[in-house]
Amino acid sequence: MQAHELFRYFRMPELGDFRQYVRSLPTNTLMGFGAFAALTTFWYATRPKALKPPCDLSMQSVEVEGTDGARRSTMLDSDEPLSFFYDDVTTLYETFQRGIQVSNNGPCLGSRKPDQPYEWISYKEVADKAECVGSALLQKGYKASPDQYFGIFAQNRPEWVIIEQGCYAYSMVVVPLYDTLGNEAITYIINKAELSLVFVDKPEKVDLMLESVENKLTPGLKTIIIMDPFDSDLVERGKKCGVEVMSMKALEDLGRANRRKPKPPSPGDLAVICFTSGTTGNPKGALITHQNVVSDCSAFVKVTEKTLRLNSSDIHISYLPLAHMYEQLMMCVMLCHGAKIGFFQGDIRLLMDDLKMLQPTIFPVVPRLLNRMFDKIFGQANTTMKRWILDFASKRKEAELRSGIIRNNSLWDKIIFHKIQASLGGKVRLMVTGAAPVSATVLTFLRAALGCQFYEGYGQTECTAGCSLTVPGDWTAGHVGAPMPCCLIKLVDVEEMNYLAAKGEGEICVKGSNVFKGYLKDPAKTAEALDKDGWLHTGDIGKWLPNGTLKIIDRKKHIFKLAQGEYIAPEKIENIYQRSEPVAQVFVHGESLQAFLIAIVIPDVETLSSWAKKKGFSGSHADLCKNKDVKKAILDDMVRLGKEAGLKPFEQVKGIALHSELFTVENGLLTPTLKSKRPELRKYFRSQIDELYSTIKI
Repeated sequence: MQAHELFRYFRMPELGDFRQYVRSLPTNTLMGFGAFAALTTFWYATRPKALKPPCDLSMQSVEVEGTDGARRSTMLDSDEPLSFFYDDVTTLYETFQRGIQVSNNGPCLGSRKPDQPYEWISYKEVADKAECVGSALLQKGYKASPDQYFGIFAQNRPEWVIIEQGCYAYSMVVVPLYDTLGNEAITYIINKAELSLVFVDKPEKVDLMLESVENKLTPGLKTIIIMDPFDSDLVERGKKCGVEVMSMKALEDLGRANRRKPKPPSPGDLAVICFTSGTTGNPKGALITHQNVVSDCSAFVKVTEKTLRLNSSDIHISYLPLAHMYEQLMMCVMLCHGAKIGFFQGDIRLLMDDLKMLQPTIFPVVPRLLNRMFDKIFGQANTTMKRWILDFASKRKEAELRSGIIRNNSLWDKIIFHKIQASLGGKVRLMVTGAAPVSATVLTFLRAALGCQFYEGYGQTECTAGCSLTVPGDWTAGHVGAPMPCCLIKLVDVEEMNYLAAKGEGEICVKGSNVFKGYLKDPAKTAEALDKDGWLHTGDIGKWLPNGTLKIIDRKKHIFKLAQGEYIAPEKIENIYQRSEPVAQVFVHGESLQAFLIAIVIPDVETLSSWAKKKGFSGSHADLCKNKDVKKAILDDMVRLGKEAGLKPFEQVKGIALHSELFTVENGLLTPTLKSKRPELRKYFRSQIDELYSTIKI
């Protein structure tokens, strides 16, 4: 074949030939070409750029010489942990002053009534009200000093921030109280912290507090300030037992008429006494300084400075308890950048409505909420086809996640995930999860579905909420990130559990500017938590992964957290349940990805038959152990004993499995000293545990 013939053979068809060819194609084929062209055009128009990580993701922490293997963030320029990010922000008072400036006196705190839009007060209005509150406290004879404590017993609302800032402006300290601790614990805290004045949101809580005064349980309580409207009966009742009851407005008016110049705190001054429920015994008051909170806040800003850039147009939804350091930390981050803080209505069942109305850009969460979101999404995918499409779309977005891409404008977002994003207001750009572990499956799916920067952190009250955080660009799950820039983390041997630091495993210990100063009036507990070199011993077992991130793998003591972040001491619960007449042995079990407890119960072969007979059941021991009604009766009796012993609702088991064979040394389920071998019990009863969690719905 000649060259010119070869050219003619391979030449492109003439335009007329091409038109003729197109006309000859079936309609379906033409539509397919059109759809492909449209999709290609759309992809090029919206093609994503990978978020640039702030450090090498293959080495997110490095070892610090002379510290027994302690590691620090690679985002630090030296081995010295970060204390402050902004030079002019070293206390929570200065945090708010910066917020006033950078917001240009924009909206600060927002709240709403049912079916109404949010109403806002500005940064300067908050500052004015706060100074009035602080001035009033001075007028009433209290000191502008970090050894002057005031209680706050309220849900999240604007008044909480106003009171806090009023205290901080005059170097005073806040002591949060919260319902879940129970009345006895609240009484204990009032006495332990010697609180003579407490701010309360609702009259019903004032009733409880006056009752404790009347019963001479809290003789030091002299003043109660109420945020909500109340009847004059409360004032009279208070007078009779020597307690002044007054409104928040009256307190502000008193301060406005007797204005004092602020006396700001120093970084090392006490800011908050955060009582943590712990596991057994009375609550412990963690002493948290201004530097503790600001350094933890600064570390978060440092990690995200190049990828997030918080500003005054950001909006935070405040619904997680302000009595906990997690929400306190988020509040510090928001106020520092002049952002808006919108409070939920006080009813978690209305949270979705609040989200739609507020349209937050910042949404802190806990695993329990994430689990509910995940379950609801897949529950609505109620056909095989819907579930397949949802799974396919999430896998496509997960592939982008692995390459560092975060977005909410992909084809899959527009077709599949836009409703999920809209349910949170449609504008979320930052989510943070903490307080308890979250399933890798749930976290990865929601990261893909929500299309925003989504971080997981780890910490506890004693290190001001956070000591490790996932790094921008690393959207893998199953770890809690690298040490935050404000602290060092090391692992120490736990020989009895065979966790050795030389193997990269051990108890997680933290040291840095975010570590608390100890427990209020409790040197013994302080010495248990803080060693002589200032390392906080968390009680959690961690493992270093090859990329320098931390994975939580166990708990040093037989204590664990449920999905909502509540600590559980199973032995205490088991000792109560074993007083049930038909029960010989019981193994209480919980998991950090589950919201409730279950138990394996061994009925007493000597008493079960007679006990069951009184309840109207009959049969052999083996038959009774298989009887569902007998199982329910035993569970009811255990729960009854739990209530009588004062167990909190989250400490009660929600379901049990009966097993006829005793735990013994011979079958490997007890130690020679007859203590339960919990890892072996978990393994031995794995199938029963899984079945209980899969069948019980709460």
